[in-house]
Amino acid sequence: MQPLRLAIGLAALLTACSPGNPPGSGGNVAATNLTAAQKSAIGRKIWQNESGGTIAGLTVWNVGEEFPSLGIGHFIWYPAGFNGRFKESWPEFISFAKSKGVSPPAIAQLPNAPWNSRAEFLSKTGSAEMTGLRNWLASSVGLQTDFIIMRSRAALPNILAAAPASERAIIKSNYQKVSTTPQGTYALVDYVNFKGDGTKLSERYNARGWGLMQVLGGMKNVSSGPAAAAEFAASAKRALSRRISNSPPERGESRWREGWNNRCDTYARPL
Repeated sequence: MQPLRLAIGLAALLTACSPGNPPGSGGNVAATNLTAAQKSAIGRKIWQNESGGTIAGLTVWNVGEEFPSLGIGHFIWYPAGFNGRFKESWPEFISFAKSKGVSPPAIAQLPNAPWNSRAEFLSKTGSAEMTGLRNWLASSVGLQTDFIIMRSRAALPNILAAAPASERAIIKSNYQKVSTTPQGTYALVDYVNFKGDGTKLSERYNARGWGLMQVLGGMKNVSSGPAAAAEFAASAKRALSRRISNSPPERGESRWREGWNNRCDTYARPL
């Protein structure tokens, strides 16, 4: 199928009415129908998930990683010359901010992260530039939340394009089931920001991914609503456990298991 015809086909699929979704919703993430309070709650939960809701946690460079993570969603920003396996999201966020008429601090607009190592990053933590960057991030939580929701909206068509034809109907059905409640919408929004959409081939160990595509495809058959959110949480934990088992031993990813499971548990709780 040619790319244009595929895009048109996916657009038709996503705009078709389906059980449990109002006409015109297309089963896409219910973010378009979120209230301001619900969007704010999602942003706060993501910030809490990533760094305990602290301002200091808005600019971090984790031990064992080759890059800093910034903002409530810990958007990845690669130093010059580094090409990692994970999707870099900080430049995309800055482009999004500019498209909304926002002027980020000068340091945020550099083409690459200006620190070449974690040690250098930590040495600059108290600098005026870093303090200004954190203050700007703390004042733009709503903007960051909108960006994360935008990425989630884009995830489903990307997943359907990348998934095997035999799995697309199940993935779309599970997405619709999960998105019927605010808590399920939060789960979809947060997980894409947390572990990606699962379409990037480099984001796999032993050819097994752990993104949204794999979580939706691995769900058991349950009803829409809270049951779907709970099963999404369980499927996410299974996918992440598989990631840990397949990861290179030197990465020591088992140290993340408890925190990852705790995060997934929030998907089954009311927003």
